[in-house]
Amino acid sequence: MEAKTVSQSQVEIAQVMMPEHANPTGNVHGGNLLKLVDQAGAIVAARHTHSNVVTASVDRFDFISPAYIGNLVFIKASMNYVSKTSMEIGVRVEAECLKTGTHTHIGSAYLTFVALDKDDKPTEVPGLIPETESEKRRFEEAKKRREIRIQRTKPHRHSHRQQACIIRPEKIN
Repeated sequence: MEAKTVSQSQVEIAQVMMPEHANPTGNVHGGNLLKLVDQAGAIVAARHTHSNVVTASVDRFDFISPAYIGNLVFIKASMNYVSKTSMEIGVRVEAECLKTGTHTHIGSAYLTFVALDKDDKPTEVPGLIPETESEKRRFEEAKKRREIRIQRTKPHRHSHRQQACIIRPEKIN
């Protein structure tokens, strides 16, 4: 499995916020922004692995500034770190006022995705080659965050039980 660079999977999504994305006073719902964040993260993870990926965690997301109906929202996502089966993706959200051109940082988050094989079991992912100083710094910082996440979730790992669910059509014999 050949390692990949950060630039090989990064993505930027842009979407104009419409009335269906907002409350009656014009503020965009946080859930709509978080959905875009998750989609961008999933695209990066899928581009890196070329496999099915699922969201394992989303680190804290603070809404620094609001987005409004008519804003162009940018979701910028790139791979920060890769371990054996999981990946950390950094996502930055910005809004642009199309009338003034002003860009506002709305918030940022780190998402962890796990790659799955055809049997929905975690599968090994390609390594990551950080090239720039910024990518190397983000890689090292992400490695530390991963250790913290592992310690935080350790007590829950043994109590996990698969719940009954609807099987996807391709899984039915």
